[in-house]
Amino acid sequence: MYEKILVPVDGSATSLTGLQEAIALARVMGSTIRLLHVVDEISFMTSFESSMALTAEVFDTLKKTGQDVLQDAQNRVRAAGVPVEAELYESYAGRVSDLVIAKAKEWGAQLIVLGTHGRRGVGRMLLGSDAEQVLRQSPVPVLLVRGA
Repeated sequence: MYEKILVPVDGSATSLTGLQEAIALARVMGSTIRLLHVVDEISFMTSFESSMALTAEVFDTLKKTGQDVLQDAQNRVRAAGVPVEAELYESYAGRVSDLVIAKAKEWGAQLIVLGTHGRRGVGRMLLGSDAEQVLRQSPVPVLLVRGA
């Protein structure tokens, strides 16, 4: 039913929960998974936790971390015997949700699987919800997998 499943990953436990569900679906359906990690400099620059100066070294660290996240996710997918592709995308502008949707369209994904925190109320309002935006704007079905 779904030959191409896009799975954005960020290395969090919630993201890995979404990945595990995507792997289970892909095994049953014979799908290919494409992993996507967005190196999102804008979110880093505007985060409440960001207290260090933005330098080329910081951006290199963000990219290296993203590559490590993708490698770990690829290893998990391969270990399950599922075909996998991976993409590291550097974003200097725009919401992560918009980039996920653009990449889904570009690749021809038939399903997007996302881990989500399921935040509500003020937490959601303050942090925004990329998962909700993907769900609202996606031209393909979206499976939201609630993290622990």
